Amino acid sequence: MEFLVPVIQSDIVIDGIGNEKQWNKTEWQSEFWLWRPNDSLKASKQTRFKILRSEKNLFVLIDLFTDGTKFVTPSLRRDFDTFGGDTITLLFDTFNDGTNAFSFTTNPLGLKKEGLISGGNQNYRTDRNYSWDTKWLVESKIYEDRYSVEIKIPLTSLFYNNSSSFWRLNIYRGNAQNNEYSVWARTPQNQIIGNLAFMGKMVFDKPLKKARNPLSVIPYISGMSQKDFLNKSSASNSGLGGDAKIPIGNALNLDLTYNPDFSQVEVDDQVVNLTRFAIALPEKRQFFTQNDDLFKDFGSTRDVVPFFSRRIGVAKDLEGNTIENKIIAGVRLSGKLNSNLRLGFLNIITDADIKNEIPSNLNTVFTLRQKVFDRSNISFFFLDRTAREDYDFLNNEEKKNSVTGIEYNLASTDSKWTGRAYFHKSFTEGLDGDDQIIGMRINRNTLKQQIGMEWVHGGEDFRSDLGFFRRTGFLKLSPEYTYRIYPKNPNVISYSFTQRGYFVYDTASEYLMTDRVFISTIRKSFLNFSSLSLDYTNRYIYLVNDFNPTRSSDGVFLPSGSDYSYGDLELSYRSDRRKYLNFDSKISYGTFYNGTKFTVENEIKWRKQPVLNASMIMNFNSIELPRPYSSKNIWLISPKIDFTFTKSLFWTTFIQYNSQGENLGINSRLQWRFAPLSDLFIVYNDNYISTDNFSPRYRSFNLKLTYWINI
Repeated sequence: MEFLVPVIQSDIVIDGIGNEKQWNKTEWQSEFWLWRPNDSLKASKQTRFKILRSEKNLFVLIDLFTDGTKFVTPSLRRDFDTFGGDTITLLFDTFNDGTNAFSFTTNPLGLKKEGLISGGNQNYRTDRNYSWDTKWLVESKIYEDRYSVEIKIPLTSLFYNNSSSFWRLNIYRGNAQNNEYSVWARTPQNQIIGNLAFMGKMVFDKPLKKARNPLSVIPYISGMSQKDFLNKSSASNSGLGGDAKIPIGNALNLDLTYNPDFSQVEVDDQVVNLTRFAIALPEKRQFFTQNDDLFKDFGSTRDVVPFFSRRIGVAKDLEGNTIENKIIAGVRLSGKLNSNLRLGFLNIITDADIKNEIPSNLNTVFTLRQKVFDRSNISFFFLDRTAREDYDFLNNEEKKNSVTGIEYNLASTDSKWTGRAYFHKSFTEGLDGDDQIIGMRINRNTLKQQIGMEWVHGGEDFRSDLGFFRRTGFLKLSPEYTYRIYPKNPNVISYSFTQRGYFVYDTASEYLMTDRVFISTIRKSFLNFSSLSLDYTNRYIYLVNDFNPTRSSDGVFLPSGSDYSYGDLELSYRSDRRKYLNFDSKISYGTFYNGTKFTVENEIKWRKQPVLNASMIMNFNSIELPRPYSSKNIWLISPKIDFTFTKSLFWTTFIQYNSQGENLGINSRLQWRFAPLSDLFIVYNDNYISTDNFSPRYRSFNLKLTYWINI
């Protein structure tokens, strides 16, 4: 599938109508195929599009035919939630590598959502980065039988290979009126919609010129007033700093930051942790999220990730509390060296906090990623964390840590086969035992079946100060199998039956089994976006260390050397997300170590589109353990209200109560986008200790102004 993109000499007025004579220079492209509920028919409501370009801009006109004008448009926010809504998404693979792409999404209201696609777009959670922002224009027009969108994307907003005569392209649509997803380049429904293995071509009738991407400077000024009730102290201060984006050729970008301020970043979601391990919370700071696949996409997501950016700028005080570790400055170079080779370089200096025995560190990440075959690649990385001075409070092991590794990432042409093989080695003073990580994952995904296997071996002396790993000295095996049935029932998309498990062995104890888990799942997915699941989990755990499942401050720990076999049954239901009122509920009951656990998890959402979105999370865990071990009822309650008054003015208030952490937090944030990519933020934070009649712990008020300047 391919078409020609003609050149025009004059610009087009972006108004959503598409009545300019320049549009007559090209033909409509159409014939969209269904992706869901099946992939063998053409969409009942078709979509058609045209693409033109001038010397400086790319223009897209799209008509989306509908049954009337009742649409699902939940909010007016940029980077809006698209699940279950009426949307249209364009994917441009500007280097034709089948691995990376630019994503642009809009809807009947002409909202903007742009993103960077990596990993071939094979995983919803890891391969889509919507923290990336760039300048583009879109306007929409609603008619009785369709809506149209008109888009202008400056070529300077993209990186591309100007020696190529074509780009790979795909366009996919969510039609909430009839529960259909459709796509221009036909895609099997067992693959993720937008998978970069399945694309057409847009051919340029004249070569693209080398882009003259502007240098961008984004300064900020901020002010903060804060009060620490525990230490009976208060302070007010102001800040000045900013970022700069310097393009290097058509495909590389140099990002600089000085005295960065992340006060506008939304607070982390509170979680209840009933496991023996720490939980990795997602990165939300924009400096770390752009092109982040070059830095974070290594290792095994659940077990060992050599680089985890939240290790930078965050530390622990002498009492073990998580505190900010100020970032002084940073530099990031990322992008393409040529059509097949990508480069990532990150260097960040953090400040010292002598009172809390936190050193000033120089943090460095260097990566290379070489494309091989059609869509696979070989990657190399080197990480280093070095204390900038010889501090008295550091031992030799804490002064410096380095990690290097090489990986092969498999992605077949048809995306049926995916996988990874990797070898990592760390270098830490005083640790000279097994300091290696070796692992492999292979997965085959066809229409009816998906089968996968992963194994990871982690050395006892492996360390990554800039990474995330649950444990060391282990061997883990993780098989998984799924079988799908696509019934003739028009209201049901599929039934799936999944059996997965994992087995963990302690290598320091002659491969003693510490974990054996079997999870059986039956899932029914409906045409209206709802789903029903039944899960049974059976676990065996051998405790290598003492463990308190409730994490109660006065709890008695289960002793090391003891083992437990237990299981639970979980029923979950997610309702139709298109409805103004929808919910996601889970209920489970079973044994838990040497006791029982009853869990109810509910998230209820209501909207008055497109202005108001409200949600409420109410989770309850009742853990009953025999004496002398601690029983506890754990609550997590999180109401959230999001007002989107206009396309540029947003107000979000987020309240979180977590009885496990004995904490009540309030975060309220007002954002005004007064110019393209330029914002005024007003943020209020309040934190209380819930065990002492909700006495205040910390309170702050932040004001931040950023302005994007192109030079």
